[in-house]
Amino acid sequence: MQGSPPKGADASLVGGNIKYDQHFPRPEFALTFEVLFYRPPVMNATQQEEKEYLEEIKEKLTLAIRRVDDAVKQFSQELRQKKQYIHEHQSGMDDADMVAAGQSINRMAFTGDAAVSRKRKLLKLGQSPYFGRIDFVARGQVSTPIYIGVHSFFDERQRLNLIYDWRAPISSMFYDFELGEAFYKTPSGTIQGDIELKRQYKIRDGHLEFMLENDVNIHDDVLQQELAKSSDDKMKNIVATIQRDQNAVIRNETAPVMVIQGVAGSGKTSIALHRIAFLLYRFRETITAKDILIISPNKVFADYISNVLPELGEEHIPEMGMEELAVDLLENRYQFQTFFEQVSALLDYHDAGFIERIRFKSSFDFLSKLNQYLIYIENNYFTFNDLRVGPTVVPSAFLQQKFKAYHRVPLLKRFALVVQDVQAYVRDAARRKLTGQEKGRIGEAIPRLFKYHQVLDLYRDFYRWIGKPELLKIDQRQRLEYADVFPLIYLRIRLEGISAYEHVKHLLVDEMQDYTPVQYAVLSRLFLCRKTILGDVSQTVNPYSSSSAETIERVFPQADVVKLFRSYRSTVEITAFAQRITPNPQIIPLERHGQEPALVRCSNRSEELQAIQQLIKTFQSSGKHSLGIICKTLRQAEEAYEVIQAAGVQLLTEESTTFKEGVIITTAHLAKGLEFDEVIVPFASARTYKTEVDKSMLYVACTRAMHQLTLTYSGEITGFLLSPPPSGAPEPQ
Repeated sequence: MQGSPPKGADASLVGGNIKYDQHFPRPEFALTFEVLFYRPPVMNATQQEEKEYLEEIKEKLTLAIRRVDDAVKQFSQELRQKKQYIHEHQSGMDDADMVAAGQSINRMAFTGDAAVSRKRKLLKLGQSPYFGRIDFVARGQVSTPIYIGVHSFFDERQRLNLIYDWRAPISSMFYDFELGEAFYKTPSGTIQGDIELKRQYKIRDGHLEFMLENDVNIHDDVLQQELAKSSDDKMKNIVATIQRDQNAVIRNETAPVMVIQGVAGSGKTSIALHRIAFLLYRFRETITAKDILIISPNKVFADYISNVLPELGEEHIPEMGMEELAVDLLENRYQFQTFFEQVSALLDYHDAGFIERIRFKSSFDFLSKLNQYLIYIENNYFTFNDLRVGPTVVPSAFLQQKFKAYHRVPLLKRFALVVQDVQAYVRDAARRKLTGQEKGRIGEAIPRLFKYHQVLDLYRDFYRWIGKPELLKIDQRQRLEYADVFPLIYLRIRLEGISAYEHVKHLLVDEMQDYTPVQYAVLSRLFLCRKTILGDVSQTVNPYSSSSAETIERVFPQADVVKLFRSYRSTVEITAFAQRITPNPQIIPLERHGQEPALVRCSNRSEELQAIQQLIKTFQSSGKHSLGIICKTLRQAEEAYEVIQAAGVQLLTEESTTFKEGVIITTAHLAKGLEFDEVIVPFASARTYKTEVDKSMLYVACTRAMHQLTLTYSGEITGFLLSPPPSGAPEPQ
């Protein structure tokens, strides 16, 4: 056979000749197939032939795993031998020999680790080798079957890519096109052609469960089957059901900032994680998992999403919460209220002053005033006088000129530089070295030129400057309110400079609606890398400090904004019910039907808790996996937990770090981003849900339900459910 590809390479179909594609750094990431390894245009025409082909692929995967095992054993043996050699001969080795030996060991260990990683991917493919197939014919060529899976599989014996990674450019056609004209982009140009056949498979534990073919709604059919299943304790990858609009977001390589505003259940977080997986694949030479940071709302949510990237063959990605970031940036100098505590305070009591402080500090006007204040202090808070050091007089004009010369340096960092300049000036004038006393005199005098030296003092002064000193409240324990934490950090960045996160090459921010313009201004200055920011303004847990995509655009004017209106999580009935609370005429529910949400009226709180216990028993015998009992406050959740105390029931609090299947009692704040087969919202009365914050919590709680939603209440039902219901939503009973 002429022109065999070199080992590890993939060839492609171009005019009957072999063309090697260099788009990806490793050969298994090839773009197309080749004409030399010709197969009939209609391969595996029937489901039986597909089953037989699946068995062939599994055999090849088994052989590949054995070869990797042999390679791992060989690397391990060579590594032991190398270490033994160094141990026995180190007395006769010089420094250069030791360095070379160390480098050799590191290379061998790296190669061995790569082999182990390859084995993990092959084992994963063994369970489900591929989920899709398109038969693509490029202009003037023969039809080529392209099987698409979670990872690529290159058969070294055949010199042929048998399975393509879902992230490869050629695989994009599976998501973007139905039968007929199609194209995909390569570094050398766009490849035009036609898709002649399209199939989707469900392969579980190596067995073909079903196959769908040539259907315009092929994705929806598979999606319906996937969404009808019970939920798990971890978010799953969605590579088999990625929709066209989602695919465009995932594969966007150019946006410096991508803002994804999606309705509840639109798959925002999953899309963002798949986007990260795609970027790690696409830019494998320049970015790795450790170069990415995820800002997540809490540890439970971080645990819930922890499985997605490893499922896609990527390493664990560092994550932290906004409060952790604040502790780091403030270097543990200040105690402060957490966001959870802020929201809990808003839920527990209505404090007009507290709300006013939050609302003001969450506005763009506030950020603008902070920036104006920084300009003002630069121009007005210096007092320049001649400085006498012994017989030498340093003119005030010299001091002023030096401070202005360092205008690019954060203001409070300039003093040390000016001290050095003044010391040099005095030394040159005196023509001798300075005494310790003279150095001390200069070191003390220069900072006195400026009115304040501590960031917190300047932050206090800011409120006096705007004429509203009452807007800064620090309690007896010197604890900052949460609304003051990031303004203080912003001033610190501007005045002192912080460069602790320069290593981050991509930042992922979830629950974007819960962060303020000042927080985004901090992120903008702290992380100079590309960003993916996602959330839903309807799911804010604090409406006094929420941000929409438009708000974020004002901080990041270069952002690409994508809005997702299709909801996949909940049934049509649950989605319609939630629209009573927070109407959104643009939301498009996937046509998946289920039971109407139930409103259960009880005589009193005790009867309500008994009703919930009965609902738990019904759930536990239903075969479903997860039930969320979602309360407004932690106190309500703890009360329900104390009464229910049944096997398999767990309480999820701010301190919790894991999310597991079963019955979960928690708050709407902590349930954000999670989903459950069934949801019970207790105490849905008018006395519980009455404020704007309460309304947000109720909406979040109801939109966690995938298949079934029940609200219990005693007394009068909350007024948020008394608006005219959309067609099909139940009236309160």
